[in-house]
Amino acid sequence: MGFVLSVLYFVTNFLTPVAIFGALAAYRIELILAILILFVSLPKMKGSIVLKTPQSAALIGLAFAASMSAMVETRWAWGAIQTFLFFLPNAYGYYLVCMHCNTKKKLQVIVLMLLFVCFFVIAHGYIDLPHGDSGRGFFQAGDTGSAETSQWNIEHPYLLLMSNDAGIMIYRLRGLGLINDPNDFAQFVICVIPLVFIFWFPGKMFRNIAFVLLPVSVLLYGTFLTHSRGALLALMAMAAVAARRRIGTLPALLVAGGLFLAAMALNFTGGREISAGSGSDRTELWSECLQLLKSHPLFGVGPGTLSDYLGHTAHNSIMVCVTELGLVGFYFWCLFLFPTLRNILVIASPKKVSEAEENEPDAGLVPGTISRVEAVNKADINRMGRLLLLSFTGFLVAGWFLSRAFVMIFFLLGGMTEVVYEMALCRGIIAPRLPLARVLLFAGGLAISLVLLMYILLRTVNFMR
Repeated sequence: MGFVLSVLYFVTNFLTPVAIFGALAAYRIELILAILILFVSLPKMKGSIVLKTPQSAALIGLAFAASMSAMVETRWAWGAIQTFLFFLPNAYGYYLVCMHCNTKKKLQVIVLMLLFVCFFVIAHGYIDLPHGDSGRGFFQAGDTGSAETSQWNIEHPYLLLMSNDAGIMIYRLRGLGLINDPNDFAQFVICVIPLVFIFWFPGKMFRNIAFVLLPVSVLLYGTFLTHSRGALLALMAMAAVAARRRIGTLPALLVAGGLFLAAMALNFTGGREISAGSGSDRTELWSECLQLLKSHPLFGVGPGTLSDYLGHTAHNSIMVCVTELGLVGFYFWCLFLFPTLRNILVIASPKKVSEAEENEPDAGLVPGTISRVEAVNKADINRMGRLLLLSFTGFLVAGWFLSRAFVMIFFLLGGMTEVVYEMALCRGIIAPRLPLARVLLFAGGLAISLVLLMYILLRTVNFMR
């Protein structure tokens, strides 16, 4: 019951209550779902992995830091409450996955849910996309004015009409709700593409074509329709990471470079350039973020207020997080990021996962985590770990160019990682999680390292100008 309601909750948040429930959305269906799931989940809280992972403490600290940041900025308690209510639905996803998604089959259902969201948006966007003479999605500037463009965007919620660097109008695919920006939706799709390979079965050619290759082709087409430059770079990074294991680092980079040239030849970005000139504007914004951090070091300038100071968002998840929430909030964000990345690397490594013994899996650690029917082995753990590694690579690379540090897909990937890690623990084929004290220390080191990295990067860029 809790798992089914959780899946419905995720779909409702990604596609908005209006798209799923229509007129019933006026009754705050998403809130009713969240409360109902909470009551259903309470009995499962005790003994679940939620109480074992440092990410749970990180989310509590992150919610506190975001609320304090809003209160300090607005000097009004209601601002803190609004920020908490905005942050809660995204972070809630981590807890729901950890409590209810405790088998490989349920992980596959989560992937199917994400795939459904992608297909829903791609199908609606494709239907709205003009075809015939303008089937490529382009027409000359001047065919519509700014007022007509705004009206067109309102009437077509799944497409964004805008001009590229050459002044030509293009259509960009976007979703609703949490993914209502083309770049947000592109990042979402990028994260889903590797996860689809959880349905891959060696030697089953027709099954793999139908359930893996065809869906991935649709997702790639949807990514193309977003014309997202960050998504293209994320795809290249995922291709390099995936190929490195089989052909080595240098050949993998050459393959990624070849794919990049092919994508640019196919006008993947819709005429939006990837150049040093376009990047210089962002580095200037990052420099201004560091200046703001100096004047607001602890709790930042407040969630969602960066554009009020800069006239623009920073287009970098690290800079947005540390500037808006300060060093306190950024520490808790790193406290979620570090153990997630560490555990992904462990479950993806054949050297860190041992072969299971022939005895029955120990289901006593987390009730219901591993059933007799579905006992995972080393190959399953490594495979799921590699898919999560690719998905997280895509998220982080795209996030380098986006201001999206607290989106739900980030927390879902974190939850899926811990579920797979717990599967391996229950089989006794992996080392225990790091002690909390070490995680707290390493998270602080990661936070300091990332801020220093941005500072050194900006100093280097300014020196080279």
